[in-house]
Amino acid sequence: MQATSESSSKPTPAFRSPWVLAWIGLIVTVLAVNLTFVFLAIRTNPGLVNANYYERGQDYERTMVSRLARDPGWLMRADIPKPLTAGAQESIRLVLVDKAGQPVDVDDATFYAYRPSDVSRDFALPMIRETKGRYLVETSFPLVGVWDILIAAKTGEDEYSVGERVNVARP
Repeated sequence: MQATSESSSKPTPAFRSPWVLAWIGLIVTVLAVNLTFVFLAIRTNPGLVNANYYERGQDYERTMVSRLARDPGWLMRADIPKPLTAGAQESIRLVLVDKAGQPVDVDDATFYAYRPSDVSRDFALPMIRETKGRYLVETSFPLVGVWDILIAAKTGEDEYSVGERVNVARP
């Protein structure tokens, strides 16, 4: 006579298989990570949207065409020391020359620093005239990481600018 065992004839339930448990664990992990990213995206919104974006962009083309018609052909160069260090005082200069290479004076020059990941850290400083065509600002960056620098020179109603993206290193 043959002895048969009832336990060997029953199939193993699917939820006890290590392969099924691994796939379920992987799906749960992916969903948990995605939900965490959604929560962080909503909770830590940097608020980089301009409040009056429609008004600023409404006549963009007309503004650009009129600017190009009045373009004086200046060469604007920002002298930004490399590397920049967080918390260290740095001298940043703007040099302006005309088509003939002669220095140009403007009514007003302003230094803007924008933090792409945190709008609350943005700041602006007026630049001081060193000599004809040379403007200076002394500043320090409070945080390490990427910053967008824009230097705007204003003469009359017209404003011309030069920009650069910089990386601020740890002290």
